[in-house]
Amino acid sequence: MTVVLSLVAALAYGLSDFTGGLVSRRTSAWSVAVVGSSTATVCTAVIAALAPGSPRAVDFAWAGLAGLGSGAGAGFLYRGFAGGRMGVVAPVSAVGAAVIPLVVGVLTGDRPTALAWLGIIAALPGIWLVSREPSGTERSLRGGTAAGLVDGLLAGVGFGLLFAALGQVPDTSGLWPLAFTQLVSVPAVALLATVAGGTWVPRARAAWWAILCGALGTAATGGFLLATQAGSLAIAGVLTSLYPASTVLLAALVLREHVHRTQASGLVLCAAAVVLVAAG
Repeated sequence: MTVVLSLVAALAYGLSDFTGGLVSRRTSAWSVAVVGSSTATVCTAVIAALAPGSPRAVDFAWAGLAGLGSGAGAGFLYRGFAGGRMGVVAPVSAVGAAVIPLVVGVLTGDRPTALAWLGIIAALPGIWLVSREPSGTERSLRGGTAAGLVDGLLAGVGFGLLFAALGQVPDTSGLWPLAFTQLVSVPAVALLATVAGGTWVPRARAAWWAILCGALGTAATGGFLLATQAGSLAIAGVLTSLYPASTVLLAALVLREHVHRTQASGLVLCAAAVVLVAAG
């Protein structure tokens, strides 16, 4: 069940990210994240009201920390999609989302194999190669690839924090801690947008398409939480981090995004990193 739920979460995250990426190119990425997180809060609260559970104060503390990660992850991911290429931003974000839960899992008792550590090592040159453009000059440093890479890394840290913190919530708590996670993510996005000088208030009509992102995000985060409760945090975190696969595929098919040979090598290493960690 851990594997199945994690892969379902990965698919839902990938679809949500692609939708959010398209909308972010038409309006403020921060407003898209706010609408998506607000929708996820409402959806999760409705489900939580129907699900049994006895959450403790410490569960809400972990959920609040997860909410900070969720808000940061969504905001930076959508900003990266708006200014960079989905086929670059999504895989880079997956590395952090996979590695951080792995490390936390190890510290809390999980014991991954040597394959998992090999995956972490493979991720480092993968990120560097993904950041390269064919010219290797000004365009690489000033264009969307470099900016998207930074946002992808920041998004990965945010999602890694989300996964690691949610992994500490037991199945006896029900879904109210998850609803609290979504609730905290809304002001987290607003705060980051204010600091970054962005607009988070949804004024454009296009931003409301992010309601779909919120619904998909609810399914994804809920699936991940159930996956961690059914098995290993390290494995659930890594398998859920396969979410860029559907995002990259849709970007190539719908947006006709082209990946150059050097970047393709980096993407392969990033994918290999995630797979190796999962195998471990």
